[in-house]
Amino acid sequence: MTVDIITFLAAALLLWFGANWIVASAALIARKFNVSELVIGLTIVALGTSAPEFLVTINAAMRGHNDISLSNVVGSNIFNLGFILGLMAMIKPLVSNKTIVYRDGLLLFLTTAGILLVSMTGELGHVFGGVLMLMLISYLVYLGMKRENVGDEELEELEGQEANWKHGFVLVAGFAAISAGGHLMVSAATSIATALGVSSWVIGVTIVAAGTSLPELVTCLAASIKGKNEMLLGNLIGSDFFNFAGVLGLTCLLKPLPVSDEASSGLYVLVGMVGLVLILLRTGWRVSRWEGALLVGINLIRWVRDFSA
Repeated sequence: MTVDIITFLAAALLLWFGANWIVASAALIARKFNVSELVIGLTIVALGTSAPEFLVTINAAMRGHNDISLSNVVGSNIFNLGFILGLMAMIKPLVSNKTIVYRDGLLLFLTTAGILLVSMTGELGHVFGGVLMLMLISYLVYLGMKRENVGDEELEELEGQEANWKHGFVLVAGFAAISAGGHLMVSAATSIATALGVSSWVIGVTIVAAGTSLPELVTCLAASIKGKNEMLLGNLIGSDFFNFAGVLGLTCLLKPLPVSDEASSGLYVLVGMVGLVLILLRTGWRVSRWEGALLVGINLIRWVRDFSA
């Protein structure tokens, strides 16, 4: 058990550092070849920060741990909107706007509701995966046409730096790190679930989800310290959409995922969580400290309920 916990923590660090290495080195290399900041933000930064979720999800799916595969995506999204968003609002109230609520938030809600409806068939198959990927591509094209970027704070940290031959090795090391981290996290999570006598779904939707959400948590804390709280809402909602449309979509394209009763229950919780967040964002166009505490409390209660079920 102790070895499994250490392995899990090591896997989380590999995923975190690997994602950062990929984003930084790939962005610098793209700049060297005169790729625009807009394209870098919409592709390398956005997709790179979802790499931990993808590697864990696809690794679990290919090894037959379907509950961990789906629960990681569902749990990460709940963790983002519950614990991370709530914690950031408790530190400093988060200001909302119409674009976040009516465009990005509504898109996430409809996507989540759509996944719940399709899950009632008992499987998320190839065709549905293709639909999710098409949604992601359409969204990126739309943002590109509107000249809107994602991942601005990551790109700001690279100002003044230029790519050299070392960044090629860093890029390879980043992919190696997240590949190893994804494999180790799935193995450790499966062993921990067995030792604790709980289902793989419970471990996936709680501990694994928290582990793969580490990059978002660190990024949001850094942005909060720098006084960029207005960017947090868009980043978290965007991250959740990328997890579903990109991570889950590509995984389903490669290997259909059967949906268990526990998975259906988790999707109902997520739909409710997204709906609640949208209501909080719309009332007064901000998320207050007590509303943030409410979101964190709901997330903690869900964890206790999952482990005691």
